[in-house]
Amino acid sequence: MQRFNTLLKQPELNELNKRTLETQAAQKLWAEIAPDNMAQYSHISSIKNNQFTVYANNNAVAAKIKLLIPSLLIRLEKQGYEVTAIRVKVQAKSSPLPVPKSTKSLSPEAVNQLQKLEAKLSGTTLGDSLAKLLKNAK
Repeated sequence: MQRFNTLLKQPELNELNKRTLETQAAQKLWAEIAPDNMAQYSHISSIKNNQFTVYANNNAVAAKIKLLIPSLLIRLEKQGYEVTAIRVKVQAKSSPLPVPKSTKSLSPEAVNQLQKLEAKLSGTTLGDSLAKLLKNAK
């Protein structure tokens, strides 16, 4: 346990912890001043060099935020932050992998009935389609 505590006192981890706390505080501030419910479609980094960088999930959100920059700067000033610029960047989130479609199989009774119907309709477009369906069903 003592080794672990020594590890936590490393200067690199202290700097990382400090930066994480700054980012969390900035995100909380953004949730308070963000227009409408834009906070759920964007996030920010910490305030550096009197600049506030907002990362939008898509172009539409970025455009909306850009239109509201003057009022956002006023809100930040009222909160006591000395921010002179807000930068908006698009950081698209990756979409989840598509769920593979489940294959459904025909019951033996359905296959039997379709085979009979296909035999009656052989030579027609519908008969050819049924033959293809039965071929894939096996």
